[in-house]
Amino acid sequence: MQNTSLNRVKSAFTQGIWVTLISIAIGFSFKIWLAHWVPKDDLALFHSVVDLISLSLILMTGFRSSMVVSYSQTQNDRDIINVFRYSLMTMVLITWGVVIPYIKHQLDIDVSYYQLVGIILGMGLKVYFTNLIAMYRLYSISNKVVWLEPLANVLMFFVCYYIFNLDALVSLFMGLTLSSLAIAAYMFKKRRRDISTRPLTGVHFDPNLVNFVKKSFTASLEAGASILMIYITVLLTIRHFSVDELGDFQVVVRPVFTYLTLLFVFPIYRFVLPELAVCVRNGDHQQIKLIRQWVFKVSFAVSSLFFLVMLLFGESLVLTLFPHEYAGAIPVLLHFSFFFIFMMLNAYQLAYIKAHGHFMYSLCIRISGIITLILSFELLSRFTDNVVAIIIALCSGYLMMFILSSIVERQILKSHNIKLIHQPV
Repeated sequence: MQNTSLNRVKSAFTQGIWVTLISIAIGFSFKIWLAHWVPKDDLALFHSVVDLISLSLILMTGFRSSMVVSYSQTQNDRDIINVFRYSLMTMVLITWGVVIPYIKHQLDIDVSYYQLVGIILGMGLKVYFTNLIAMYRLYSISNKVVWLEPLANVLMFFVCYYIFNLDALVSLFMGLTLSSLAIAAYMFKKRRRDISTRPLTGVHFDPNLVNFVKKSFTASLEAGASILMIYITVLLTIRHFSVDELGDFQVVVRPVFTYLTLLFVFPIYRFVLPELAVCVRNGDHQQIKLIRQWVFKVSFAVSSLFFLVMLLFGESLVLTLFPHEYAGAIPVLLHFSFFFIFMMLNAYQLAYIKAHGHFMYSLCIRISGIITLILSFELLSRFTDNVVAIIIALCSGYLMMFILSSIVERQILKSHNIKLIHQPV
């Protein structure tokens, strides 16, 4: 088979779905097992601490898309990597100096200082190598890491708890630190087989590199905006609805949302964006058309299947997997399934926009989604007090992003004098 961008996308995307399913199975099974014997307070404390640290470091994942696009355009990996290194070091130090004191003194969470430092360093290294692998388009390594990461976390917990006889909570923190370091070491070793390590040196700020820094800052803000949309839905649910309805959202709806995003939305950013960036650099617009057609077909197929499953079997599935008190999540999931297609299509369009270097457009589209979410909920709440209003407002935000990204996509196509539909000769 000819090694085209479309074929690479198909192969990596398909493999990504399978390894993500394995990852979800391992991680979710581990969480269920822990929930049966680890005290609920300990699990809540662990996840709260990890979330706080993750929120600060996850902004650095915004660098990933700008690294992919800038490297495809300039091939200047040495300066790009060094800018990322210095930025990541700065963020790690900020997290160390700000987040740890906040956890220890403001929230008064009784966690060892060294455990917190270990998590920050381990997760920081993992983010570093994950971004490098994405930049170099090392898809096979990326896919292996998806399922190796939760497996390493489980194994390291067992080592800490059963071999070293540490407390369960301590084993969770130590296991996460050790697994992050192990995965970082694995990515380092595998990457060095193909690409040597670039030296840590000073950075020569030519116009291209200055543009990369601007893109990276904008992409980091966009990553924060993406996370903010989900947190806003949680906050609106807490503010306007009961604990029972919050439970429906957190226990049933949010995991389904998260898993579907991991399976079908994130792979677009991980695999489609790098290939689009290369195609844009080479001026291979025919391959871009083929990739677009394939992504749209997959999006319609996945979304239609999700909607039919929720329409025909949603009630029986939810009531089989969860207690009867979570029945309120059924109509919420049904409405979400109707709008899921816009999340997939919008992911492609934002990837296409970024591949052309228009990161500010992408950020503005994300912000418009947040504004639409809030305004839609305020409008809907005047007519109904049903929790479905939350998911409709969220989907309205994604619909607005889809409309705006479609407009920007067509502007880019028009500027290159390209038609979306291939015209026969």
